[in-house]
Amino acid sequence: MHEGITDAQLAESLSGDFRSEYAQVNGTRIHYVAGGSGEPLILLPGWPQTWWQARKIMPLLARRYRVIVAELRGMGASDTPADGYDKKTMAEDIDQLIHHLGHTSAFVAGHDIGSMVAFSLAANHPESVRKLALLEEPHPDEALYDFRLLPTDDQRAKHRWWFAFNQVANVPEDLLEGRGRVLVDYLCHRNLRDPEAIDEQTREIYAAAYSRREGIRAANGWYQAFAQDIEDGKKYAPLEMPVAALYFTGHTDVLTSLATRATSVTPFEIPDSGHYLAEEQPNLVATHLTDFFG
Repeated sequence: MHEGITDAQLAESLSGDFRSEYAQVNGTRIHYVAGGSGEPLILLPGWPQTWWQARKIMPLLARRYRVIVAELRGMGASDTPADGYDKKTMAEDIDQLIHHLGHTSAFVAGHDIGSMVAFSLAANHPESVRKLALLEEPHPDEALYDFRLLPTDDQRAKHRWWFAFNQVANVPEDLLEGRGRVLVDYLCHRNLRDPEAIDEQTREIYAAAYSRREGIRAANGWYQAFAQDIEDGKKYAPLEMPVAALYFTGHTDVLTSLATRATSVTPFEIPDSGHYLAEEQPNLVATHLTDFFG
């Protein structure tokens, strides 16, 4: 919500009869926005965004699916509990949400942190995931331990310093409380090919979510749980359901990871885009997801 604009109003502004709802699952209140009709499709957003990240693809997908965009624990209007930010626990939230909504299984697509949760959901609850699409980020593995603190000049463009920044307790909250727009604008500048793809209103919506002290703390929790996620991931067998990997040109981390972690992978390169695929190339992303999920 931003300056009097509620999630309910934002949801109703989209075609597809979308509504903002809440569900109490796994001891946590999860906010989700649902609309459209057909087979269930769960969308899981990433950092530093909210369900509104999917605003451009939701009406396109709602023509064919019952689209359910769930805010992860700690995100947006969902609860920000003290713990439970390992991806296995967050995946349990989504598994229970699927069943709470009356479905036995669903198509699932996640972006960024949402992609990590989506992978964990498929690994821990394979019966609940018919097909899986991962956008841009793999589940945490030991490759994260190799990130450089000081990048060389040729590595600087790929330097993801916030992976370390978000590990720190309390300081991010002290620095960013009330000032989330600074971070949102930086990441838009860094990660978008077309800065207009995320407009002023949307940046303010994201900034409001990550200006709240509890929202900052919870989002940091997603990153602070990476060590546990890495250990959990070592126990996961390769995924056997069909998996799609969507990535922008030149950023193939998700493909590299899935080479040993899934048995059937369909790659989709998204040209003319940065990290925020669904906001820069919504038509292409929606087309690929529809073709893949069927």
